[in-house]
Amino acid sequence: MEKYLLVGLGNPGAKYAGTRHNIGFDILDVLAEKKSAVWQTERYGDITTIKLKGRTVILLKPSTFMNLSGKAVRYWQEKENISIENTLVIVDDVALPLGLLRMKKKGSDAGHNGISHIIEILQTNQFPRLRVGIGNDFAKGYQVQYVLGRWEKAEIEALRPKVDKAVQMCISFVMMGIERTMNEFNEKQAPPPKTNDKEQENKKGPE
Repeated sequence: MEKYLLVGLGNPGAKYAGTRHNIGFDILDVLAEKKSAVWQTERYGDITTIKLKGRTVILLKPSTFMNLSGKAVRYWQEKENISIENTLVIVDDVALPLGLLRMKKKGSDAGHNGISHIIEILQTNQFPRLRVGIGNDFAKGYQVQYVLGRWEKAEIEALRPKVDKAVQMCISFVMMGIERTMNEFNEKQAPPPKTNDKEQENKKGPE
């Protein structure tokens, strides 16, 4: 029976619940609830298992704190004998607009401490990840406060359908594979609105 590991990145404890950095936890919570799965506290994290048409899918919310996420990923990969191709990491991304969803086969850490530690521990960046845009509405030097801050009410409303879509993408990853999931679900970042030359002239400030 083929096994999969879905890892939602976040920080454990009530202090961090509902923060932007914990969107990976939130998505797995919705998936677990959808499948009536019950979380158990195990080594390196909270764990539950669901079945998807004969496939065993382990959901993991690491308890190691974000910057040590690699320990939990490696432990559960080895314990359950799950390949890196069948390991999907769900992660927040300030480089993407709020709610924009992108699945990738591999990539750099893009400045994310959780992904950085996973790469360091696994000694490879060749693992799938689902990037969830959380926006970047913060002043220079305030990224930490932003990602560890709680969602605004308007953000929660905007994110609700996106979380549901992220859950669909996780299921699709298991059922259909990463290529078909990327082709069907990946969203593109909207280009900036075009302006004509006259508008551009009117918007110019003193040089």
